[in-house]
Amino acid sequence: MDFQKRILVTGGAGFIGSHVVRLFVNKYPHYKIINLDKLTYAGNLANLKDLENSPNYEFTKVDIVDAEAVQEAFEKFQITDVIHLAAESHVDRSITNPTEFVMTNVIGTVNLLNSAKFYWKDAMEGKRFYHVSTDEVYGSLGNEGMFEETTAYDPHSPYSASKASSDHFVRAYHDTFGLPMVISNCSNNYGSFQFPEKLIPLFIHNIQNKKALPVYGKGENVRDWLWVEDHARAIDVIFHQAKTGSTYNIGGHNEWKNIDLIKVLCKIMDKKLGRAAGESEELISYVKDRAGHDLRYAIDSSKLQRDLGWKPSLQFEEGLEKTVDWYLTNTEWLNNVTSGDYKKYYENQYTKR
Repeated sequence: MDFQKRILVTGGAGFIGSHVVRLFVNKYPHYKIINLDKLTYAGNLANLKDLENSPNYEFTKVDIVDAEAVQEAFEKFQITDVIHLAAESHVDRSITNPTEFVMTNVIGTVNLLNSAKFYWKDAMEGKRFYHVSTDEVYGSLGNEGMFEETTAYDPHSPYSASKASSDHFVRAYHDTFGLPMVISNCSNNYGSFQFPEKLIPLFIHNIQNKKALPVYGKGENVRDWLWVEDHARAIDVIFHQAKTGSTYNIGGHNEWKNIDLIKVLCKIMDKKLGRAAGESEELISYVKDRAGHDLRYAIDSSKLQRDLGWKPSLQFEEGLEKTVDWYLTNTEWLNNVTSGDYKKYYENQYTKR
């Protein structure tokens, strides 16, 4: 089949990436979607088992730190576009091992940029390198204000510093080499298929199993929460409609203090599990605050809404209930992830073919 585009989605087996891959594969049968993933602990091909036999979908196991393997993927699949989501993304892990974040988030991004520059050469027209980033590059807000596309970068953790660096490289390749790029910076995502190291799936799992709910400091840190399927829709719109060289912020307009979010989650879980009101709140345990913990993030996505017509489809309470329902319905997925059994899926499905 002669595909209109051959899009390389990096990190497509991860949380956000799997939602983007599913949306593009199902919505654009005339596009070939190549899912490139290293399959770290956060990459799970079981997230996409419904797509395995789709004629416009293919998986390739590649570490973006391996420049030669990245170049080979560009050549093998004749890549016309990139949606780059592959990243180490957990702040606590970045504090433990900053170098790993530099390698994947900075060196890996530069490898992709170099391959795109080399493979597309003088035929840049119609191509797109879409780099997906985070609001954490902007640093921390006080009680007022929101991050805009023009907000100065001020990263505070090794994770956010590595993402800020990768953003700068993407823009530099546009300015220096004319690489046709766009960037988006999103707020905290939540929804199905999220690895349970992040707050919402971790606490759903812990509440189910009556384990402690560790809250940093006093739980006063504020985050803007974005339903992952709304994020995937925004990526779709930006990929197809944004002007080359542009940046868009994607936010859910759902600011919550961590402790307030956790208490709402506890109430939902008590109701769903048939427990007494307040039972799950008793699991809350306050722990020493994270080093360099940003107080507040808030995204102003009015540019995206104004220019491209995107807006969030769900209010947070509705999205949170949908998310809880998914994890309670998919306990086998959650148990496989927390036990490490999900790693067998790749071995069974791919290495024996």
